[in-house]
Amino acid sequence: MPIQIPNDLPAAETLKKENIFVMTQTRAETQQIRPLEIVLLNLMPTKIVTETQLSRLLGNTPLQVHLELMKMSTHKSKNVSQEHLLTFYKTFDELKDRKFDGMIITGAPVELMEFEQVDYWPELCEIMEWSKTNVHSTFHICWGAQAGLYYHYGIRKHTLEKKLFGVFPHRADYKRAILLRGFDDEFWVPHSRHTTVLREDIAAIPGLKIVASSNEAGVYCVMNKQGRQIFVTGHSEYDADTLNREYVRDKNLGLPIEPPANYFPDDDDTQAPIVRWRGHAHLLFSNWLNYFVYQTTPYDIMTIGQDEEDANV
Repeated sequence: MPIQIPNDLPAAETLKKENIFVMTQTRAETQQIRPLEIVLLNLMPTKIVTETQLSRLLGNTPLQVHLELMKMSTHKSKNVSQEHLLTFYKTFDELKDRKFDGMIITGAPVELMEFEQVDYWPELCEIMEWSKTNVHSTFHICWGAQAGLYYHYGIRKHTLEKKLFGVFPHRADYKRAILLRGFDDEFWVPHSRHTTVLREDIAAIPGLKIVASSNEAGVYCVMNKQGRQIFVTGHSEYDADTLNREYVRDKNLGLPIEPPANYFPDDDDTQAPIVRWRGHAHLLFSNWLNYFVYQTTPYDIMTIGQDEEDANV
């Protein structure tokens, strides 16, 4: 089944060329199917790139998804046109009276700042509080995961000695987790961050479960026991060239940066990178949509937040 996106969203043409089944809003409105209502809170400066990456993953499942895009009203984006934002994005005030089957909160390039120093932190806190009653399952990515763990559970982030940058092997800590159903014993995930969360801080919270981790990259996936909140510290959604673009950007800025680990053949940045994570990225989002959204969300969307059934995590 397709992902339903606005008629003229730039991601549509890109995904069609990749044979991802995309359905325009006009076509979807003629079908007698209730699609899954998913809202994407896009905090990344490269908004169109992130929209496309996540739409690609959400669209490659048997489920029809209606995607809404949310922006922060207390922050002005500099890397995307205001026309794009006005055409395709809505503010929290425009969406807060609605219910959603799922929500994705992306990362943001603000991780070296204290949470309270981020200009949109109060608005983000309001959104995360709202998600507890208006969203069936929320999927947090990278800084979004750190922000969620801090807001909901008081878990602080810690600065790393050097940037964690590359593609790293991971294993399941909780082998029966249905979020990882179908995963190999070892799977690879891209990371690009300066901060981390500590295993012992998460283990001290009775309501949280560590699902997967890496010897090099640390804790990767955490969820609450109901499956209503999922926190992923890596970037499974990244394209093949995303780490390379970040690497070239930092080199051109004169920043101290090493080639991404386990990315270029023999660490030779003149060669095309090796993609090791694409299959597991699709499986991760497919499992989330199926087991944590579709299988347990109420058919009457307005009853979300009212004594809901939990996922068998």
